[in-house]
Amino acid sequence: MTTDQAQVTPAVSTAVWRVEAIAIVLVLLVLVGWYWNTVTSITDIWMRSGTFAHGFAVPLISAWLIWHARDRLTHLSARPAWAAFPLLAGAGLAWLLGSLGEVNSLSQLAFISMLVLLVPCVAGLSATRAMLFPLGFFLVFTVPMGEFLLPRLMEATADFTVLALRLTGVPVFREGQQLVIPSGNWSVVEACSGIRYLIASLMVGSLYAYLNYRSLWRRIAFVVISGLVPVLANWLRAYIIVMIGHLSSNRLATGVDHLIYGWVFFGVVMALMFWVGSFWHEYHLPAVTKAKPDAAPALPSPVWVIWLAALMALLLAGLPKVLDLAIQKRQAATGAAHIVPLAEIPGWQRSPGGLTSWQPRFIGSSDVLHQTYRRGSQEVGLYVAYYRNQDREHKLVSSNNFLAGVDGAGWTRVAEGSREVPLAMRVTTTDLRGQGADPRLTAWSWYWIGGRLTSNEYLAKAYTSLSRLLGQGDDSAVIVVYARKASPGEDEQLLAGFVSTSTPVLELALERSRAAK
Repeated sequence: MTTDQAQVTPAVSTAVWRVEAIAIVLVLLVLVGWYWNTVTSITDIWMRSGTFAHGFAVPLISAWLIWHARDRLTHLSARPAWAAFPLLAGAGLAWLLGSLGEVNSLSQLAFISMLVLLVPCVAGLSATRAMLFPLGFFLVFTVPMGEFLLPRLMEATADFTVLALRLTGVPVFREGQQLVIPSGNWSVVEACSGIRYLIASLMVGSLYAYLNYRSLWRRIAFVVISGLVPVLANWLRAYIIVMIGHLSSNRLATGVDHLIYGWVFFGVVMALMFWVGSFWHEYHLPAVTKAKPDAAPALPSPVWVIWLAALMALLLAGLPKVLDLAIQKRQAATGAAHIVPLAEIPGWQRSPGGLTSWQPRFIGSSDVLHQTYRRGSQEVGLYVAYYRNQDREHKLVSSNNFLAGVDGAGWTRVAEGSREVPLAMRVTTTDLRGQGADPRLTAWSWYWIGGRLTSNEYLAKAYTSLSRLLGQGDDSAVIVVYARKASPGEDEQLLAGFVSTSTPVLELALERSRAAK
């Protein structure tokens, strides 16, 4: 052992780690205050959504796990990892793009990533490895994301329920997410998707795997199982609830007990999963691994280097917020947005009456255009919602905006898809069903983002971020054309003809609306 290495005593190591702890805590507190809007956007979702209420417990559990590993840290040298700074810059850029595009999940995940990356930037890689699970993996569950899986989970639940009912001799008629059986009607809604079961199971399952297994493959296997089991269990739960209602003539499993049966069933399944997992139990808590007596630890960095790394990390992590504020200030100087009047669409006449009672739900828009056009006996509806100066409550692409859904004034989506239309553009196609005398509708929709056309929500967000980053503003619109459902192909031909004729006129009006700031 050399003379320099001999100076690395436990007392020196402990003293350096006190400085590290103070530096990290101070940087984290400053960053949390600087990005307070992002923090509140996370906690607001925790409070209002039962799906993500577990978020309150995640930081506490993570802090406890890190505290449990404190003895391990004193045997490691505190040396800032300069290679982590580019990753911190990347996380900051991701936050900026998420903020500019109003992609909450991206900005929230990027913020948590910045908090995590501050540790290797200040304390080094060896300390980060010692806290890898509570710091780098488990904290991801603080981010309220996963709702993008809702449509697919709902579709899969409906598919399994229909298949299981038919296999057990119950005839089923399905239209979209609506199921009709001899004893009554059922709907596969968001609560039936199983997203709550899935996220809760993944969180608890990953914690269970970390605390009870030592080998990596067992931990990974159990986390994968904790993701598959709730999905399969939710399918079975949906089928059982429908069968209980069917066999009891809808006296059971149709009200509050519908939810009670679901959570009781989920609890039993989770208990069985953990019970089976206990047969491969390896240890109760992660063992504290101390350095070997003959190991020569690397020298800790001087205190001034630690503070320099903390200051550099803080400045690098704070820069995206400065840029975001500058862009917002410049954008706030623009005036209110209004859609300029459309020019005449060749071959079509504007009709004073509405085609139906249907109205898409796009909240917080700056201006709305909703008109009906007639050509002989043919009628087409046109709806445009225009957005400018978007923020958390007023944005184009949002889970609160839809063509028809839970509060769509009696209208429901029967089917959804996509297709290519003239002008080399892809649109989202939606079949809508009303109530009573309302006709069935075929609707085509797409987005206009600062002159770019897309029907993909992710591309729409990316275009918005790019446009704001380049100083071009965030003027955007959703465009919907619709017609009464007709014989196969007739309504689609009608809409295709209207789109090819009206798109140049519509794009010109939107460009003029954008220029009028």
